[in-house]
Amino acid sequence: MKRESFKTIKLTDKEKELLREEISAFYLDIRGEQIGIIEKEQLLDLFAENLVPLIYNRALDDARKWYQQQQDNMETDYYMLYKEL
Repeated sequence: MKRESFKTIKLTDKEKELLREEISAFYLDIRGEQIGIIEKEQLLDLFAENLVPLIYNRALDDARKWYQQQQDNMETDYYMLYKEL
């Protein structure tokens, strides 16, 4: 059964190569196995398709929380400007 494809971010060739090297080093260090070019590419694609949307959404949530805190601070600062009569 073919899975539905997610939109992924575009990586430069240099970024892809660095990530492939990390995957290769992980397999060698942890499992003591050498993996081939195809396996590295498949793993990179798998992670990109499944992790990128989760990480992106988490980053949006974090940015929203930060923005909300800034708004709360600004509202507090605004009311501190009021003069007592």
